[in-house]
Amino acid sequence: MFFEWHGQQPQTLRCIDKYFETDDSVSIRLADCREPRQFQFKPGQFVNVGVPIDGHMVYRAYSISSPSHETYLQLTIKRVRGGTVSNYLLDTLQVDDTVQVLPPTGNFNCIDNPPQSHQGQAQVLLLSAGCGITPVFAMAQHWLNQTTPDEWPADIVFVHSARSPEATIYYDQLETLDAVYDHFHLQLVLKNRDGTAHTQGRLSESLLKRLVPDVRQRTVYLCGPSQYMQDTVTYLHALGCDMANVYQESFTPTRHSHAKAERALPNVQVAVPKYAQTIHAQPGQLLADVLEEAGLPLVTACRSGICGSCKCRVTRGEVVTTSQDTLTDEEIAKGYVLACSASINTDVDVEIG
Repeated sequence: MFFEWHGQQPQTLRCIDKYFETDDSVSIRLADCREPRQFQFKPGQFVNVGVPIDGHMVYRAYSISSPSHETYLQLTIKRVRGGTVSNYLLDTLQVDDTVQVLPPTGNFNCIDNPPQSHQGQAQVLLLSAGCGITPVFAMAQHWLNQTTPDEWPADIVFVHSARSPEATIYYDQLETLDAVYDHFHLQLVLKNRDGTAHTQGRLSESLLKRLVPDVRQRTVYLCGPSQYMQDTVTYLHALGCDMANVYQESFTPTRHSHAKAERALPNVQVAVPKYAQTIHAQPGQLLADVLEEAGLPLVTACRSGICGSCKCRVTRGEVVTTSQDTLTDEEIAKGYVLACSASINTDVDVEIG
């Protein structure tokens, strides 16, 4: 029996397990509160998790690290300085506690973006650093769990960068996969490799070429901190990779250029008829900020224009958008925007919820 999501409404899930992966990261497993049900999603996708902070439900996005069709969703959360939700999940959440969860979403997945085949077999390169390992680890499990003849496993090279073996999320699991599967090839790049035979150093163009000589033949899935991904994309491009076969994910918030709120600028009004509210704002303010400050029930998770949780409809007036990634052409035509990526330009009427 599969777990049923109800549109884009948050569902209550119960924490059934919690354990440390490293000194500063934990994995939690979330399940149906009533009975075991399997969760369906595309490996690489994420969910938005809501927890109560100072009387408000605050959401953040976390990649799913468990295989699809398990009776739980596993999320691995790393401590973040100032990370309100992440640190709540590490320090406060206990087994049997509940959280609010929005349906799985995200274009960074290996179903919508399948690997290309080379000589009859899919050739994959997974590149990650830090907590960016979570979505690509789910992809690796997906391919390794496929055993039918028409879904033969991909040949996987997994290159992960971390500080040390102790700081490597899923370290023991990765080494087990490397030992068990002939078509899974682990390459750890560690700042300190003491006690292991893994590579010590920092990922570079020359090191990537040495670790993955056939890199140009592989479909690449990349996730990690922003600077790591920028550097790695540069290496891949320099090595002659087809960038159309390079997929990447990041939850690093996009920096928007806000118009300065000069006194000479007139206020604009944001009307939300459903909640009988009219809010005064400054031209150039983000729609998400205005709605949140007014206490309206808008879900904002990634704040980067990639998760779609803050989708709402502008029925009158104009906004300037910097991202429409999760919106369909039909939704855009109907006036839907991502509030975290929409700057108010004029008086607007908005539908949320």
